[in-house]
Amino acid sequence: MNRSIGISWGCFGSLSIGEQIGLMKENGFTATFTGSENKFLDEIMPALRAAGIRCDNYHAPFDGINGIWREGEAGDVMAERLYASVRTCVRWEVPALVVHLSSGMTPPHVNDVGHARWVTLMELADREGVTICFENQRMLSNLAYAFETFPTASFCWDVGHEGCFTPGRQYMPLFGNKLAALHIHDNHGVFNADEHMIPFDGSLDFDAAARMIAASGYTGTIMLELIRRNSDLYADWTPERYYRHAAEAARRIAEAVERYE
Repeated sequence: MNRSIGISWGCFGSLSIGEQIGLMKENGFTATFTGSENKFLDEIMPALRAAGIRCDNYHAPFDGINGIWREGEAGDVMAERLYASVRTCVRWEVPALVVHLSSGMTPPHVNDVGHARWVTLMELADREGVTICFENQRMLSNLAYAFETFPTASFCWDVGHEGCFTPGRQYMPLFGNKLAALHIHDNHGVFNADEHMIPFDGSLDFDAAARMIAASGYTGTIMLELIRRNSDLYADWTPERYYRHAAEAARRIAEAVERYE
């Protein structure tokens, strides 16, 4: 297998930096990602580098993201957090930032207020050499707006979100040519039940996902975005079992992608 596999930082819960890195290395994970506002970046980033583990991207803050489309202080503050996230990528030489465009089922519509802020973000990112990867949530129209408006924007395909937020909709046929990041996780396809399970533990079709990843030409990390606490399945699992099972699933997907290329 030539494809790199990765796992989200902090997926298991309360483990130390050293414990997480040890479990990554033991199970063959060579990449990770974390939040751009993680207050421990000054400790995490040097430790990752010393261990030879890449941080493929940061995840921008998304609490309050709908404010980006609204006039007023809350929207200005949200925009500044996104701009600061680009600068954090630059500081730590992280090449990409994953960004949500909205949240929930009734976000504000695309408008001039939000557009002006997104223009500022994209101009800053382009100047600094940071790739902005817009992630699928619930609103197809927001993604279409972003990719029609910003030629340098890339796509982060969240496989789990597609399964539980927009069942029946496929984003890769629309935006797969812009794919630059993956968030791979499983769920049972129940609307809004974002379980962030290890692949093959829920009901999503990862053979189909592998085919679409292969068809896109994406050559990056097969990145898992897991949250142990979101599913009772793993309640009594040890960290060793959890990371081992996750690595087996990631390798299975990576091997399928390579088979379909």
